[in-house]
Amino acid sequence: MRIFELAKKLIDIPSVSGSEGAVGDFLMQYLKDAGFTITLQEISSARNNILALTDSPPKVLLCTHIDTVPPFFPATEDDEFIYGRGACDTKGISATMLTAANELLQSGVANFGLLFVVGEETDSIGAKKANELNCGSEYIIVGEPTDNRLAIGHKGILAFELKATGKAAHSAFPELGDSAVHKLLDVISDLRSLELPTDEILGKSTMNIGQIQGGVAHNVVANKASTQISIRTVTEIAALVTAIEQIVAEKCDLDIITKSEPQKLHTIPGYETVVLPYCTDIPHLKNFGKPMLFGPGSILVAHTADEKIPKQEMVDAVGHYVNLVKSLLAL
Repeated sequence: MRIFELAKKLIDIPSVSGSEGAVGDFLMQYLKDAGFTITLQEISSARNNILALTDSPPKVLLCTHIDTVPPFFPATEDDEFIYGRGACDTKGISATMLTAANELLQSGVANFGLLFVVGEETDSIGAKKANELNCGSEYIIVGEPTDNRLAIGHKGILAFELKATGKAAHSAFPELGDSAVHKLLDVISDLRSLELPTDEILGKSTMNIGQIQGGVAHNVVANKASTQISIRTVTEIAALVTAIEQIVAEKCDLDIITKSEPQKLHTIPGYETVVLPYCTDIPHLKNFGKPMLFGPGSILVAHTADEKIPKQEMVDAVGHYVNLVKSLLAL
């Protein structure tokens, strides 16, 4: 199956996070037909990670995720792009990895494998479970849209929720109440004044106040309020959590939603490099060796209604993946 047809076939199989069974079945059969030995790792009913190996011990793994964000929409194409949900994130990348794998096998290279995981777009449960597998690899090349640049690092994330409680009252008599909204706003103001860490490679940490909720009406002192905040981190998260806890103190309840450490990545000469502000499964795949991050497509169109991947970048990426695997095998 040619690379563009393969990408469109993958896109046309819906695989929103939690419902990856059908695309997993397709990939499993494709890899079996290509001559790989398949290990399925069950995550939940009809939802599996897929590890594909040859008879040779793998030194390098090509890895990406098979889930997408909602909503599903099918593949279309024009002369320049393939469109559809998952086109760049990451079904187009899956197609390039599969095509590169075929080229490697045809050239006599066998000591590599492929790993496809579920759940990256939500909780990375696939990567977390996959890390329990032990195939002995020394390097893992993770596919995400990097515009065919080799990432030297990516930021981490700390996402948390703050909940404030107060006492309701008529807004004409605020002294009889205790505004949860006011408490929350005070804490948010202090957080916005927090000097966030910087790193000489990863750059500045950034904060986003993504959601605020509170109160029931303009004329009622609010007895409840909450906010969800995310910080794209560039240093170890523990010190940042401590600083946030000191600001929040007794004013609000603090609940960590998710956290993932920033990553410094393995590189080889000869590639344009980039630092990426988004997170990947890499922090959860440490048992597979030194991580690299590379793939066709732009993150700027991932998760959008105009998701697409340039056809030429896909063709180029096949050669790049082949070169990366061979270069790592030569080390």
